[in-house]
Amino acid sequence: MTIDRRRFLATLGAATALAVRGAPARALTAFPPRDRGWADAPPDWQALRQRLGSRLVLPADPGYGSARLGYNKLNDGQLPAAVARCVSADDVRACLDVARGHGIPIAARAGGHGYLGYSVPDRGLVIDLRGMADIVVRPDGTAEVGAGARLIEVYAALAQAGRLLPGGSCPTVGISGLALGGGIGVLARKYGLTCDRLASAELVTADSRALTASPTEETGLYWALRGGGGGNFGVVTRFAFATAPAPGLTVFVLAFPAGSVTQVLGAWQRWVAGAPYELWASCQVSGGTPPSCRVVGCWVGDPSGANALLDRLVRAAGTTPGSRTVTAKDYLGAMKFMAGCSNDTIAQCHPTWEGGVLPRAGFVAVSRMLGPAPLDPAKVTGLMAGRSGVDLLLDSLGGAVGEPAPDDTAFPHRDSLASAQVYASATPLSEDRARATVDAVRDGLAGLGARGAYVNYIDDSLPDWGRAYYGGNLPRLKEVARRYDPDGVFAFPQSVTAAP
Repeated sequence: MTIDRRRFLATLGAATALAVRGAPARALTAFPPRDRGWADAPPDWQALRQRLGSRLVLPADPGYGSARLGYNKLNDGQLPAAVARCVSADDVRACLDVARGHGIPIAARAGGHGYLGYSVPDRGLVIDLRGMADIVVRPDGTAEVGAGARLIEVYAALAQAGRLLPGGSCPTVGISGLALGGGIGVLARKYGLTCDRLASAELVTADSRALTASPTEETGLYWALRGGGGGNFGVVTRFAFATAPAPGLTVFVLAFPAGSVTQVLGAWQRWVAGAPYELWASCQVSGGTPPSCRVVGCWVGDPSGANALLDRLVRAAGTTPGSRTVTAKDYLGAMKFMAGCSNDTIAQCHPTWEGGVLPRAGFVAVSRMLGPAPLDPAKVTGLMAGRSGVDLLLDSLGGAVGEPAPDDTAFPHRDSLASAQVYASATPLSEDRARATVDAVRDGLAGLGARGAYVNYIDDSLPDWGRAYYGGNLPRLKEVARRYDPDGVFAFPQSVTAAP
């Protein structure tokens, strides 16, 4: 799940982040498609302004300084040529008509949480979808969701209708990036990935066509949109998701004493592998001397069922947690708890620049995918020894996630035991050191057998990234990209188009 890990861990008593100042040491440059050179003339921004008015924000315009920003402060040195605040698919088409063919990068942005800032391309056009965030829940439970909606808005609207959609924890993440990359989340073992619930998607392709992808229309594109990664095949403007009735849930946190990681992690891997689908649990290892860990999770059911399973984990680990919290919640309450804003109103679960309480962050993060075989817990503990300020976040998969075949959708990691995210807060001054550290843990996990990776935790130094993200699905994804974007209009450094 794409998650504000800094806030989530801080809320649960883990390490807090460092302050971030100034411009980053690294900025991604514009990326012209490989089969086209740079054009001589820039796009006619004034023509687009005639269409969008003040919703087109150029560098000299008031508000550009905030309009250009993504979530990760380390990407603040990226300076888009324009930010287009779109409110309709026609606006998106107008953006493409003006910008296409001029050799500039073009990217859609919803939540802006992409780790490397590909949705705010330097010298490129940001197609900002935030103005397209309406949510309608039909009587049959199908949820129609604008591409600019954030997760907290989706969860609140569904909860009001008594429905749920499995998804990630961070409330300000956009539904678009989450779903298009797969959608690992806290209800995935029971209800599947977010992309598994995608009924259809409306999108604008590189040549400004408006299409609908579904099981009966543009079926190859529909396959690719379910886990093939955001920004690869077009600009999705609207989703339809099949939701489920929202039952009562139980959330829990077990904080184990420092020095018990090997016992807890070994027990946790066996425990989640054999757990009922109703259980989701994350084992979160904090580096240190010695490392420490906690188990955080959600149970579809009442606290008695959760407690029985947790007792089994504690017995298997052979160590007693220093604290244990098990609390019944409704669906929205559980999602707010996982978001770290459980005592706040929905409005406060928004970013600070929209009147909420959730700030931006500076961080580096990388990923691997476990399994299906468990990792050696003692060796994982060794990887985290002495690495203060670094967290290894293992989010359980299995259950309903493993029911489709690896090629039924573009998401290939159906047999994985868990996803692994290595996360560290960073400032521009500490970024290089933090990157070296998280990369070392990532590569150490690969040496233990965790070789895949999750495209929503995108990583510009990941070896053989195309295969790591997509496995055997990469050739088919490249075919879909060639069909719908033959000129590489949406290409970026780690797009499907760019994969070797």
